[in-house]
Amino acid sequence: MAESPAITTAFAEGTSAVRYAAIAELAAAGPVQRVTLFTGVPVWLITGYAEAREALTHPDIIKGKGGDGPHRGAVPAELAAAMDHHLLGADPPDHTRLRRLVSAAFTRRRIDGLEPEIRLIVDGLLDDISAAGEHGAPVDLLAAFGYPLPLTVISELLGVPADRRGDFQEWTKVAINGSVHPAETFVAAATSLISYIRELIEQKRADPSDDLVSGLVAVRADGDSLSEDELTSMVFLLLVAGYETTTHLICGGMQTLLTHPGQFDLVRADPDRLPAVVEELLRFNGPAQVATPYRTAAPVRIGDVTIPAGEVVLPALLAADRDPRQFPDPERLDVTRQPASHLAFGHGIHHCLGAPLARLEARIALGALIDRFPKLRLAVPPEELTLQAGLLINGLTALPVVVA
Repeated sequence: MAESPAITTAFAEGTSAVRYAAIAELAAAGPVQRVTLFTGVPVWLITGYAEAREALTHPDIIKGKGGDGPHRGAVPAELAAAMDHHLLGADPPDHTRLRRLVSAAFTRRRIDGLEPEIRLIVDGLLDDISAAGEHGAPVDLLAAFGYPLPLTVISELLGVPADRRGDFQEWTKVAINGSVHPAETFVAAATSLISYIRELIEQKRADPSDDLVSGLVAVRADGDSLSEDELTSMVFLLLVAGYETTTHLICGGMQTLLTHPGQFDLVRADPDRLPAVVEELLRFNGPAQVATPYRTAAPVRIGDVTIPAGEVVLPALLAADRDPRQFPDPERLDVTRQPASHLAFGHGIHHCLGAPLARLEARIALGALIDRFPKLRLAVPPEELTLQAGLLINGLTALPVVVA
């Protein structure tokens, strides 16, 4: 094992074309390799599809009770406890218990019941975009649609009042990309977010309603319930993960379609294919670059490589979903492709709990955009579209379009 693994900036490149080329070059070096990320952290990077699926389900590749987030040396213990006791940072049996409790509140009925509200939100946002984009004026689809839609939906789901959503959006932008912010900026944003979550939980405890936070406060199973740290951590996870990835699924998906006009025309001609289209967009240009980190609890053999105990393991989802051993002609967008078992939402016990909601929002949002604005096009050359800095999210900084 090399003492000083090569440093890779593949996940920090500034445009989609350059980033994917760098990731492909990295993947070509082998499906399992030790690298140092641009953040300075050495990891075992898993770029192969079969290897990533194996890693995501291996009993000796674990979360280790969380604590792998950014700047953890600077995060006060009380704040870390309020952020880390959630599903994504837990291993069995803790994970099993938490999943059972959270699933009792985060039901499919609750998700499906949001569809009429999502359609109303979408229609209102598209009305605003239509007015702003009159006479060919460019509109930033990310700011005008990509952020407000999932933010409003997750806020409605959780019971966050409208007058606090702007604050929440600013705190969350820092929390989800903490590695690119100074430690003091991250800690300040996380402290504000957790303080507000505690306030929200107390409001719902005193005056419950038909929202997810009220459901999480009230949920009981076999005499068990969520502790205070588990409550704050689960709401923190849902707030942070519940809209940022959906934002970039929608805008990344539209970017992909607009840069593949033949595929855009196929979707416009047959909107009934949208569920399958969303799956291909997730595979081709998913919103998560990598899974959150894992650790080896013992030496683990993945593919032809043995990873020692105590090492950080990072499944590279974007790379795995373009593995030619799994997907024929993976660099080609094909909205008629039979939906495949991509890894955009992870795999195994940590498969994204919010995947049904993300799919629902993306299907409604993309369908409505294409129906309302059949002449939708980019307002700038594709190579001018830039990506956010950060390891986790694969997302644009802006998506300027012309709708008329």
